[in-house]
Amino acid sequence: MKTEQELARAQQDRWQRAYDDKPRLHGPEPSALARWTVRLFGAAGIDDVLELGAGHGRDALYLARQGFSVHATDFSESALHQLRLDAQRDGLDDRVTAALHDVRDPLPPADATVNAVYANLLLNMAFTRTELRSLLNEIRRVLRPGGLFVYSVWSTEDPCYAKSPEVGDGLYSKDGFAARFFDPTLINDLADQWELGGADLYDEGRRKLWRVTQAKPA
Repeated sequence: MKTEQELARAQQDRWQRAYDDKPRLHGPEPSALARWTVRLFGAAGIDDVLELGAGHGRDALYLARQGFSVHATDFSESALHQLRLDAQRDGLDDRVTAALHDVRDPLPPADATVNAVYANLLLNMAFTRTELRSLLNEIRRVLRPGGLFVYSVWSTEDPCYAKSPEVGDGLYSKDGFAARFFDPTLINDLADQWELGGADLYDEGRRKLWRVTQAKPA
């Protein structure tokens, strides 16, 4: 079994290779979460978003097209390079910035300076439960009081759950990619010291996911 550091490095290398092989790995269309989130953020009067694990930017670019300013981060330079190229091509580089960052490290923003944080299918990547709690603490730190965090993760009701070898701490690995599947207990655990607005199951293609909305207490 790999150590936490070995697993993290192996995952970064695996994702980098994937984006090198296919720069628009997830396709051009925004996720279902992004389409839902623009309505939530718009109704809340939010106009700027920090996206974590943005990949090649399909959701960041969609949010920008809807009028949001987006600061996108990812740990793959290849993915971010494609994001920057597409933002420039679409005339959105004034609304989208992209920075290399591994969310295992402290988030760049100062305390209480961010209105909203967005993460599609990031938290179910190869993080230990300790790393997940640390990341949630960091997100809460950078959010302003009342700020929103919206994320999606695969559910334990997903048809792929427990169909691949387990690599430790509830993580499963397929084709070199490690992932975690979430149940309500873990969602509630990560919402400690937050106001949990909702945790809803939804389908995207053949996958079954959780959409979670929570707010930093005002």
